Amino acid sequence: MSDIAFDPPAGLPDISQMAFWLAPRDERIAAFQTLRNTPGLPKYPERFLEGSPFPPGPGYFAVTRYEDVWAASRNPELFCSGQGSNIVDLPQELNEFYGSMINMDDPKHFRLRSIVSKGFTPRHVTDLEDRIRAKCVEIIDRMVAAHPDGSADFVHEFAGPLPLEIICSMMGIPESDYASIFEWTNTILGASDPEFGGTYERLMEVSLEIFAYAQALGEDRRANPGDDITSALMAAEVDGDRLSPQEFGSFFILLVVAGNETTRNALTHGLKALTDYPDQRDLWFNDYETHSRTAIEEIVRLATPVIHFRRTVTADTELGGQQLHAGDKVVLFYSSANRDERVFELPDQFDVTRPLQPQQVGFGAGGPHFCLGANLARRELTIAFEELHRRLPSLRATGEPDYLQSNFINGIKRMSCSWS
Repeated sequence: MSDIAFDPPAGLPDISQMAFWLAPRDERIAAFQTLRNTPGLPKYPERFLEGSPFPPGPGYFAVTRYEDVWAASRNPELFCSGQGSNIVDLPQELNEFYGSMINMDDPKHFRLRSIVSKGFTPRHVTDLEDRIRAKCVEIIDRMVAAHPDGSADFVHEFAGPLPLEIICSMMGIPESDYASIFEWTNTILGASDPEFGGTYERLMEVSLEIFAYAQALGEDRRANPGDDITSALMAAEVDGDRLSPQEFGSFFILLVVAGNETTRNALTHGLKALTDYPDQRDLWFNDYETHSRTAIEEIVRLATPVIHFRRTVTADTELGGQQLHAGDKVVLFYSSANRDERVFELPDQFDVTRPLQPQQVGFGAGGPHFCLGANLARRELTIAFEELHRRLPSLRATGEPDYLQSNFINGIKRMSCSWS
């Protein structure tokens, strides 16, 4: 990582340093509380991945309060996504290559989302429930059979395989390719972690591999459609317009990376929370249906798998008491907004009965970029915890998680667990 010309605000935590994101988590939580209580929006320098050919830009304003994150998210004309959702600027073709419609504004965004949403209707998600439940049971049985001593790595044995195998099955990807997909997604979202490469060169190498794979899959399903979402997406039309293989390739990266990694981490953080708060665990599991909806939202709030996204200001305006100008970057810290003490009572505690309003922002804070897969993620999490409790009622996390080195994904690489 490299420094640029100006220093972070004096007396405030330097959240643009990777060292900050390696600090103890309670220190980071306290740091963001300090930022929420700081008037205006503090401005930070940009830093970039080792070996990146793209220089750091002019810095960004940190948006940490719930009200401000919500306001920017609901005003896409003034706080746009089309110039990139990463902090560092990339060429537009790379923005769309990595982020697909996340890095687009209307009408381009509306067109693409209208096409791909045909594969993620509530009916489609409901139809998947039996498949999700069967996959949960299969993976639990596999984990138990492989570990007769009753202990395992929860991420490797359950939280990683479940969303990966569900999304791959939905997309019609052969089981023989699951391991490659898993490695690719780890590398793309773990780009700042030395364990997964940690360099720009490795990131680009893997990105081209997954893009080529996706294009070939899309072209094959257009020529030879089957009963899977890839076929449905390649055949979907809006006003006679269909996805190109290149558009499908970029959306595939978004889908398998985001759909895999975020649910994986919500599952893992969820098990840790249920272990740390046994009273909440008992409350939920003694009346599962009554508390399921609030419990799942609370897990996502506490975990907030995606830490931030960036927006770019399109005209002079004001946000959170800060004057902003066209071209300024603002970074929406969802993880901070989800612990805003102005909004959530005792925000650092896990409460499976926490009211659904105000909404947690782990799926985004409304607006056109609200997570397309939110309903699928909710169903996966609900069914997964139900089956884990039903089949392994004594399952607990053991030991401290091994966290991903990242300022973008609140990831857990490994977490030991045990059951009787």
